[in-house]
Amino acid sequence: MTIIAAADGSALGNPGPAGWAWYADDSHWAAGGWPHGTNNQGELTAVLDLLEQTADVDDDLVIYCDSTYVIKSITQWMPGWKRKGWKKGDGKPVMNLEIMQALDRAMAGRRVRFEWVKGHSGHELNEEADRLANGAATAYQKGMAPDPGPGWAGRETAPPTRPSPSVPTAAEPAEPDLFSEVADDAPSLTDEEQVIALERSLLTDEVRGDSAAVAALLHPQWSEVGRSGRLWTRDEMLDEIGPLGVEHSLDVLACMPAGPDTMLLTWRSVADSGPTLRSSVWVRANGHWQQLFHQGTPEA
Repeated sequence: MTIIAAADGSALGNPGPAGWAWYADDSHWAAGGWPHGTNNQGELTAVLDLLEQTADVDDDLVIYCDSTYVIKSITQWMPGWKRKGWKKGDGKPVMNLEIMQALDRAMAGRRVRFEWVKGHSGHELNEEADRLANGAATAYQKGMAPDPGPGWAGRETAPPTRPSPSVPTAAEPAEPDLFSEVADDAPSLTDEEQVIALERSLLTDEVRGDSAAVAALLHPQWSEVGRSGRLWTRDEMLDEIGPLGVEHSLDVLACMPAGPDTMLLTWRSVADSGPTLRSSVWVRANGHWQQLFHQGTPEA
């Protein structure tokens, strides 16, 4: 037998009143949260609670998540963090460490497969988990405790308590940078290779369907002159970006330094609309690359 469930988190204000939830069916779901937390903490805790509440069930587990950060943290980055003493590739401590370590323990010996699903796309389990997580956050906003749900029916022990997590101060980043782990995936990558890999990720439906993933890649002052000549702001792009649905190639023409902690990447993309010449400016801040500017021009 395989347990199939979705896990999601919500934070009103991020950080702010926060909720988490997982949902398998009307008899198997749980929700909780805190007066103050972040969206990622809710997303991670939803997965953790599902793992812990089904720990005594000898079934495979499929978990749908709309957070690329959560999936990559558990399935890709965690082994490297552990080898480095729970430090990231840039030497900084892993954020949400207590939740991450609890997830590491909960995953031991489990047969778990994670599936990414685009949020708010009509996926039945994801929509229900999102509704429950948002409801829990809203309850804390009103000073009330949310309905914890039935949990996993037939449990012999009570669901674990969830103490309020530590939320970063204003001087610290409120949310982990999804792409700060490029060095963990491949520590030997050059600056050029990192920038090309990040540019390529912007063409994947996995990233384009996750607004948090896209936001992590775009500099706060980002802008674009699109193929049609339209000038895009960062807010406009985050509102409208989504999966391409068709494959776009990325053929690198040149990638070179354009100044201190600045790289200029020129490349060609080919789609049904024809080839496009593109250029991107990437800047490095706090050890991480972000795209500052992008331009596309139809190739003559």
